[in-house]
Amino acid sequence: MKTTSRAFALAGIAALALASCGTPPEETAGGGSDAGGASTDYKACMVSDSGGWDDKSFNESSHTGLLNAEEKLGIETQEAESTTDSDFAPNINNMVTEGCDLIITVGFLLAPATGAAAQANEGTDFAIVDSTAQDADGNPIELGNVKPLEFDTAQAAFLAGYLAAGMTETGKVATYGGMDIPTVTIFMDGYVDGVAHYNETHGTEVEVLGWNKQTQTGSIVGTFEDQSKGKAVSDEFYSAGADIVMPVAGPVGAGTLASAKEGEDRMVIWVDADGFETNAADPEAQGTILTSVMKEMTVAVEDVITGAAGGEFDATPYVGTLENGGVGLAPFHEFEDDVPAELVTELETLKQEIIDGTVVVESEASPAGA
Repeated sequence: MKTTSRAFALAGIAALALASCGTPPEETAGGGSDAGGASTDYKACMVSDSGGWDDKSFNESSHTGLLNAEEKLGIETQEAESTTDSDFAPNINNMVTEGCDLIITVGFLLAPATGAAAQANEGTDFAIVDSTAQDADGNPIELGNVKPLEFDTAQAAFLAGYLAAGMTETGKVATYGGMDIPTVTIFMDGYVDGVAHYNETHGTEVEVLGWNKQTQTGSIVGTFEDQSKGKAVSDEFYSAGADIVMPVAGPVGAGTLASAKEGEDRMVIWVDADGFETNAADPEAQGTILTSVMKEMTVAVEDVITGAAGGEFDATPYVGTLENGGVGLAPFHEFEDDVPAELVTELETLKQEIIDGTVVVESEASPAGA
């Protein structure tokens, strides 16, 4: 069982190739360095969203990519941790002033500030995680000096929903979001559809609390910082009979872990990073995490820096999918012996059907080109 589930979960994470839906940055000869062709006077910088570097989610995963590039390439780096939305533009502009060659912004909420800075500084390269650049009105814009790093997480969340439907003992599962933005609702859409697909396949009636895909309404707590709100909404879900909850809320998800630890047979599906690994300091919380819906942001960020530092920057959008390994499910960890072998086989088959197009996963929030 252990071997099967680990093989299913993003095999070859470290070897992710940014291909398929975008053009990967290549390691090519650059300035004077023997570190992968990168120039040691190259400066890569990063600006977080308000969740900060220790969010155990997408900021932390992206930041790890920056640190990995610094260590492997010997380049200079600089970072700015935003604490509120009002920090975004000043932090980005400060990076321009500091002479950064590449500025990576993390998160959909930074899209307008990234677009404005990129338009005002055409000689500086930018990359943005989880979005395209946007104009002041929030409309997507394509710029020659901005590379979007996006992820069709609906595909992996579809698998997570199918898994949840197959693992629930109560017939109810749940999900909620931090903010009503595309990079959140895309998870929830995929999750709901995955449960529906399980019901259709098995003739069951597993119910999803917290999100209605058709109306695009549900449980949105309105924050990525206030963990008490994650705790409160999760308490409601578990009290209503759900035994598996998927928070799509960055650090707020810690409130779900706290709620899960208070009851018997409560499970959590984490998102963005492998929650079992990022919550290593809390073994009790680890014991509640069934799996995680993964976005391979660490490798994507590292590869963008590697290519740009080597003299090749490509603004063609990258879209992570199940096919190219950019999204997927994490291992089941402590639940490996609890997930039935038949369900693991179904998930492996379903993954391939999504890749082949036999099963189509759709969300209004899916990146263009997914």
